[in-house]
Amino acid sequence: MSGVIFSEHRGRDGKRIAEIRLDSERTLNALTLEMIELIQPRLDAWREDPQVVAILLDSAGQKAFCAGGDIVRLYQSMQGEGDSDFPERYFTHEYRLDYSLHTYPKPVICWGSGIVMGGGMGLLSGCSHRIVTERSHLAMPEVSIGLYPDVGASWFLNRLPRALGEFIALTGCALNAPDALYLGLADRALSAQLHDELLPRLLAQSWQGESGRGVSRVLRELEQASATLLAELDSPLRRHRELIRQLMDRDSLADKVAAILSQDVADAWFQRAQKNLASGSPLAMAMTLEQLRRGRHWSLKEAFQHELVLSVQTCRQREFPEGIRARLIDKDNRPVWMFGSLAEVDPELLASLFESPWGEHPLRAL
Repeated sequence: MSGVIFSEHRGRDGKRIAEIRLDSERTLNALTLEMIELIQPRLDAWREDPQVVAILLDSAGQKAFCAGGDIVRLYQSMQGEGDSDFPERYFTHEYRLDYSLHTYPKPVICWGSGIVMGGGMGLLSGCSHRIVTERSHLAMPEVSIGLYPDVGASWFLNRLPRALGEFIALTGCALNAPDALYLGLADRALSAQLHDELLPRLLAQSWQGESGRGVSRVLRELEQASATLLAELDSPLRRHRELIRQLMDRDSLADKVAAILSQDVADAWFQRAQKNLASGSPLAMAMTLEQLRRGRHWSLKEAFQHELVLSVQTCRQREFPEGIRARLIDKDNRPVWMFGSLAEVDPELLASLFESPWGEHPLRAL
């Protein structure tokens, strides 16, 4: 099983819409290196094919669009099982794919329904037309496994109001469709029941002239048909935005974390965010805010290049594999972090994680 299905659909005027369907329901469509290596050349070929006017990126099943990356194989590699260079190859290819989506010259429509986490956020964020539904659950929960929000998050979280971007990165809080729209992390909110109408309507469009107009026309109509359903959804991050701004208005990471954890809020969404933060890796929290600080004015290309450095260096420490072990392998939810608190994080170790291990960067030619 390759985990991905490719199709081409011919429209009324002979133009084609290419479809990429993630097809690994058992793993919540987690993105493997094999899937990445299959998708990239297809995108490259369709880029040059004048008959292909748009790409549809979706997934099998209703539970998840893509719940992350190939964490298990990364863990095995970091434990000395298999190729020791797997982390570098995986992240290099993943970030190159994400960058390709961000810079693709044709419309790429992503149906981001269900769970969208980690690597799934990288795919969704790169597409020109990002769709969420009432079932969407977006999150960047990397601090809970000893990592940091990557896949371009150094770029797109830095384009949110600083307090919100930092809060999302530190807490891994869940974002539903209204919050994703509010933050600009999605473009359209549609009813999940309209999934099967999307492709036929796209194929019925005339693709003469600007192709993006036909896509927008279809999505606008479907969004109008979904308005009543989506209007009923809460927007928890938006409700708490002023509180979050106040809590994040602190001069140090430790003070920000303490402010969030000490807040007594009778709200299940906020309490889950607090729980995520309380159980997260102090080193990962420090990495996360340092990465956002350094990347405030990076270009998209620079963000991916710097993320590759930090991701590969993180794989050479024991924090990330320990987080995977505790959350996803043994599932005891008792990670033994390298540092017991933020005050104990070694500043020299932290600084070393941002130092490139290469003389020639693998993503120099992005």
